[in-house]
Amino acid sequence: MLLQTAGGYGWLAAPRVRWVQPSVNDPMRLHILEWPGSGRPFVLLHGLASNATTWLAVAGALAAHGQRVLAVDQRGHGRSDKPNDGYDFATVVADLSGLLDVLEIDAPVVVGQSWGGNVVLAFGATHRRRAHRLVFVDGGFLDLQARPGTSWQRIATELRPPDLAGMPRALLAERIRSFHPEWPDEGIEATLGNFEVLADGTVRPWLTLERHMHILRALWEQRPTELYPLVERPVTIAVAEDSSTPEWTAVKRSQVAAAAAGLQAVHVHWYADTAHDIHVHRPAELAELLLEEPTTEGDRA
Repeated sequence: MLLQTAGGYGWLAAPRVRWVQPSVNDPMRLHILEWPGSGRPFVLLHGLASNATTWLAVAGALAAHGQRVLAVDQRGHGRSDKPNDGYDFATVVADLSGLLDVLEIDAPVVVGQSWGGNVVLAFGATHRRRAHRLVFVDGGFLDLQARPGTSWQRIATELRPPDLAGMPRALLAERIRSFHPEWPDEGIEATLGNFEVLADGTVRPWLTLERHMHILRALWEQRPTELYPLVERPVTIAVAEDSSTPEWTAVKRSQVAAAAAGLQAVHVHWYADTAHDIHVHRPAELAELLLEEPTTEGDRA
């Protein structure tokens, strides 16, 4: 079945909705969107406080090329179960490994955006031969301790999410559109999927503040430079370059360079004038990159 959409994504294959329990010892279930295909499987992981529907356009493009695609709501996010614990990297990586076991997925391309990219890094360092290839989408190289003059207290303050609970959904949609006027309507709608809509028309994040901060603390404690040498599979890094944030772009360039130097086989691709959510802002271009099989180690600069 095909789902017709308006505003920029065109014709997208409608996914199958699945619920998967990754571990027999844990009743926690993950909410999965799946597109069937006979080609190499792609597993798509969203970022912190995001959700699987942000991958709709990318997944639709991959599925149109015959790939099997799964977009995952990670624990605590979207419509997946929301246990009180398990937001450390070891547990989230175990969720991913268990998901691949249950669905009998062999040698996938595992893709993660932002925090999801750092999940993919941890997965590649732990399950070294499980994936065919790894892709970091404006993440994977995030090293919070490498920021100059930073501390956990500063990170916890600066990266604490805004309190949007109780905001009317329509007003939130207007705010997102004002920040990203170039995004298609579906991109706005997918981003709104980060929030549960209550009976009175207001929203609250699917990911609670407490769990958000647990994940942020885990990200603070992760040392990517120690993990890069453990990754054996080829890595593609897609990086958003935003000219409006030159200081952050400089930090990002340094962290990407550290990743390129530490990984065994890596290809780096920069997207000029692009938002952090590359998969929402430029889904067609990102899908083309994901479909490429790098033939060289790429740019280590």
